[in-house]
Amino acid sequence: MQPRSIAELSTAERRAFFDRDAGVESAREDVREILPRVREEGDVALREFSKEFDGVEVANVDVTAEAERAVDDVDDDTLDAIRDAIENVRAFHERQRPSDWREEFEGRELGRRFRPIDRVGVYVPGGTAAYPSSAIMGVVPAKVAGVDHVAVATPPAEEINPVTLAAVHEAGADAVYSVGGAQAIGALAYGTETVKAVQKIVGPGNPWVTAAKAEVRGEVEIDFLAGPSEILVLADDTADPAFVAADLLAQAEHDPEASVVAVTDDEDLADAVVDEIDRQADGREREEIIREALDNDASGVLVARSMPEAVLFAEEYAAEHLSIQADDDEALLDRIDNAGSVFLGGYAPVAAGDYATGTNHVLPTGGGAKVHGGLSVDEFLRSSTVQRLDRDALDELAPTVTTLAEAEGLEAHAESVRVRLREDEADDGDSA
Repeated sequence: MQPRSIAELSTAERRAFFDRDAGVESAREDVREILPRVREEGDVALREFSKEFDGVEVANVDVTAEAERAVDDVDDDTLDAIRDAIENVRAFHERQRPSDWREEFEGRELGRRFRPIDRVGVYVPGGTAAYPSSAIMGVVPAKVAGVDHVAVATPPAEEINPVTLAAVHEAGADAVYSVGGAQAIGALAYGTETVKAVQKIVGPGNPWVTAAKAEVRGEVEIDFLAGPSEILVLADDTADPAFVAADLLAQAEHDPEASVVAVTDDEDLADAVVDEIDRQADGREREEIIREALDNDASGVLVARSMPEAVLFAEEYAAEHLSIQADDDEALLDRIDNAGSVFLGGYAPVAAGDYATGTNHVLPTGGGAKVHGGLSVDEFLRSSTVQRLDRDALDELAPTVTTLAEAEGLEAHAESVRVRLREDEADDGDSA
């Protein structure tokens, strides 16, 4: 990896940074074969796909009891860390809970109320790594919102990682299923003999999981399409190159398709970051995955002609994780709207947010931060508006309502107002 100038990037090189599909489109054809079989064959299809894709003979799809027992199989330090993370995530997300309200608006009593979705499915990735943190990030906000039934699906294994199962149980999941990939999304969306269908599916996954969420959207709600991990570090000459490199490698070890980018207006820093990347990557347990991610066309160390150019690049990139390691990080943050989660300063590594600060690490990727934020309590709530009018309030609104209703050719709408006012006038006349 060598530093590259933003100004000298070719059209194809720029497209690689900004059009980050990460293989989702290519997975859709496979997914369109998997999902109908899950709908039609239920548990039989789940077991066959687990054997075909995961190499595992699944005896029990429902592993809720195993999750409860897994707590006893985890060492005390790990269990304490799980519980500490859960408490921090719960505390942050409880601040997000909206309150019902009613107010007077010139004689009109108007308000809004919030109610949780009844049944939610949380996908917790497995595969090349165990992700107990993803269980926490999906289950806890749902429970904070008041969701009655939270089901977790996680890929099968000869022995599912007990830390993941313990985290699922401690977070408060009501059901746990040993099924992964697109077939897990299908099971949660359609239901099977064992898996109870849900109303909404949340959580990140591989391209097949993401493509499946896109396919079932409409029959069931989803949070958003979250692909492989991303980070963009915006740094000036005050940044520590070792910190910048460490953050890039931390996200690179997730997936060969991860996108890791550093942007700076200082050439010396860019050179130092590249040197640190090579030094720190050497000998890592997941070095092969890291090296593949670093060679990804959507990864690189970029040099801007100025900090405003660097900011424009970051804004267009719309990173899942945005780290600002610069002298005036608040001023730079004020100029960037598009980011999933922001980490300010040299001592706020993304890993802290991944596990323990309390913010959610299920975040939009592929530029999705331009239109929505990360997983939150809001994803698990629905709202209703409430209104009460007395006779005077209706009388005041009547000209507006009847005029617009008739302009739209909806005479019965207008009459539904007039009949109330005429009835009141008739009653007044009888009284006289």
